[in-house]
Amino acid sequence: MPDPTEAEGPTVSRGAEAALRRVDWWGFPALLKERDSKAYRPKVLDDRLRRERTRTEARLLVDARRLGVRTPLIYDIDLVRHRLILEELPGPTLRQLLEDRNLSPERLDRAVRAFGTALGRLHAGGLSHGDLTSSNVLFPEGPDGPPAFLDLSMGSRNPGIEELGIDLHLVEEDLKALHARAEGLVRSFHEGYAEGNPAGEKDVRTRARVIKGRARYA
Repeated sequence: MPDPTEAEGPTVSRGAEAALRRVDWWGFPALLKERDSKAYRPKVLDDRLRRERTRTEARLLVDARRLGVRTPLIYDIDLVRHRLILEELPGPTLRQLLEDRNLSPERLDRAVRAFGTALGRLHAGGLSHGDLTSSNVLFPEGPDGPPAFLDLSMGSRNPGIEELGIDLHLVEEDLKALHARAEGLVRSFHEGYAEGNPAGEKDVRTRARVIKGRARYA
């Protein structure tokens, strides 16, 4: 049977490491994520890094789901071609919710709090995201449903407190940059995070403040 990825659709996005393209995976809308080769790296090293990062991302996506945090389903993994075939989830990103002037403050607060709870669960379960921006958080059922995390390729399965603090710091800075009511949204996010990570919340927030201080005077 023909490989469905041979009929690749348009590029959805391109990052520093990989491109996302729409494909039809045996009748299911899907995204093909393929890590780009880097000409400046020796081929053996390049192949090994791309293979390891593809495998790590797949494991993180599965581990997150085991913790009750939604991520795209993995339909297929091809380590030879450094590819993942992922479920294409519908719904707005957190960034789109923050920019939606028709969304009531109450619903936005609930969405941000649910996001905080999901991140808390991720951290409490021993995972970090590594590139947590409002564009990497999706609400498949809309702002009143649970969030899904996208692109865990920079995350860790055994993060230290610094990596967890960076996740928190990135969220706080993103909220402050994107919304006029940032102070209240950050508070809602912290409330949700404390619910998801009650044992570690204090230490992670302390480290996020340290990271913020370093960034301010860098």
